This record gives sequence, structure tokens and C-alpha cells, in this order.
Amino acid sequence: MTRSWRARIERLIESVLFACAALSIVVTLGIISVLAVETLQFFREVSPVDFLFGTVWTPLFFQKSFGVLPLVSGTLLVSVIAMSVAGPAGLLTAIYLSEYAPARVRRVVKPILEVLAGVPTVVYGYFALLFVTPLLQQVIPGLSGFNALSPGLVMGIMILPMVSSLSEDALRGVPGGLREAAYALGATKMQTTLRVVLPAALSGISAAGILAVSRAIGETMIVTIAAGQQPRLTANPLVSIETMTAYIVQVSLGDTPTGTLAYRTIFAVGMLLFVSTFLLNLVSNWLRERFREEYA
Repeated sequence: MTRSWRARIERLIESVLFACAALSIVVTLGIISVLAVETLQFFREVSPVDFLFGTVWTPLFFQKSFGVLPLVSGTLLVSVIAMSVAGPAGLLTAIYLSEYAPARVRRVVKPILEVLAGVPTVVYGYFALLFVTPLLQQVIPGLSGFNALSPGLVMGIMILPMVSSLSEDALRGVPGGLREAAYALGATKMQTTLRVVLPAALSGISAAGILAVSRAIGETMIVTIAAGQQPRLTANPLVSIETMTAYIVQVSLGDTPTGTLAYRTIFAVGMLLFVSTFLLNLVSNWLRERFREEYA
């Protein structure tokens, strides 16, 4: 093959790769543009202050109210429950796999965690509704058939692999010299793990937690199936609630006429959801870059 043909092939490959990268950027910009245009049209009729700070959400009723706080509180409630499960369990799993587990055990446990990450979320949703909720009702008699507790617990199981995998990467990225120095000073393995390795990997672990939170906030099927569709401003996990993603699914089913004010609420809620997860991802990336700079 002559040098000119090689140069042409290289340019062709470069063009294809550039087109693939540009396509993802164009799609992202298209999504943001659609959300922005529809959201601006929504805010021409509804005050942003009423939307962001209102406590009643009834856009599909005759007496319409557009306070999004009930949806936000439902989303945060489920996410807090999920992180209360995934955070400690994922971190402990990461510590065990990174510092204590033999290589043979690690080769078995990590694929099992990957299987959890690969289960479709609709399966998790029906698991929460048909198994976890009846099981919890035997322990908590006042638990509603649709509630925040059951999907929160199941969502915690779903995002546990993300927390454990990213946290383990952060722990294993800590230089071995820090461990050896701690051992040389007489520290035990537990002391080295908790007082040296864990603080050194804190920024990476924090980034893992923030990414998991953004994943929980954006989860749709579990809360749509098991949490209910009753937007209420409450911190009680035993009653039915509605999250931002579940509301978007509810309106997108086709019962609401396209172009109406009620229909545009899904774009306003979607923009709020997008901004929330985008800010969380920015914080996560900042923490990861800080972690890399500290141990580069």
C-alpha cells in the first residue's frame, strides 16, 4: 500500500470518528433546544416562582396548580432511601474487594455485581411492587400498596454496583506507598484502611456517590410502577408519592392533548430534572479531576 493511500485511509477514519463525536453533540444540543423552547413557552403562562416554590401540583385537574415541590420532594425521598442502602453497602463492598478479598473471591463477586447492574429496571419495578411491598406490609401494617419505601430500597440495590465499582477504583488508585508507610509505622490493616486509604480516596468515593444520586434521581420505571402517582409534599415513606420521572411518564401516555399547557409541564419538569442531574455530574467530574491531580 502506497503512502498516499495510507494517508487517505487515515483521513477517512479521522472523518468517521469526528462524525460520530459530532453526532452525539448534535443530539445533545437538539434535546436541550427542545426542552428550552417548550419550557420557555410554559413559563410565559406560569410564573417560575410559582413553579419552583409552589406546594400543590395539579396541572391535569380542573383547578390547575403548578407547584413542582411535591414532585421534587418525592424524587428526593426515594433517592435518599436508595442512597441509604447503596451508600454504606457499596462502600463496604468496595473496601472488602479492594483491601481484603483474595483475587479469586474478587473474580467471582465482581461479575455478580455486574449482573445486578444489567437487570432491566422494569424487572426491579415489579420486584418492588409484587415482592418487596407485600413483604414490608407484614412488618409495617400501615404501609400503602404504593409507597416510597419499597422502590427506594430496590433502587438502592440497583445502584449498589455503581457505588461499589467506582469506589473500588478510587480505593485501588491510592498509591501502595501510603499503605506500606502505614504498616511500617505499626498500623494494622484496619487502621490503614480506615485512616489512610479511605481518606486518600475520599474525593473519588464522593464522586461515585454523586453519580449514584444522579442515577437515582433519573430512574423512571421503578418509581412509575411501585411508588404511585399521587404528588404530595411529604417526608413519609409509607404513603404513595410521585416523582418527576413518573409524572413525565404519566403525561406521555397520550391522554393529555399535545400543545396544551398541561402537556408542556413535562418539558418544564424535564428541564428541572436535566439541570439537577447536570449539576450533579459537574460536581462529580470536579471531584474526580481533583482526585487525579492529587495522585497523578
